[in-house]
Amino acid sequence: MAKKVVATLKTQTGKSFAKVIRMVRSEKTGAYMFKEEIVPSDSVQEYLKKK
Repeated sequence: MAKKVVATLKTQTGKSFAKVIRMVRSEKTGAYMFKEEIVPSDSVQEYLKKK
């Protein structure tokens, strides 16, 4: 599945997007999980600042 996302982001319309992977701690178990999202390139910094 990761190959499909990378191929989609390399198209002309996909160049303005970035895949962001964030490590989040679970409130129930305390274990860390990875949360992946595709956001516009110009709002990556805003996405990383929010909790």
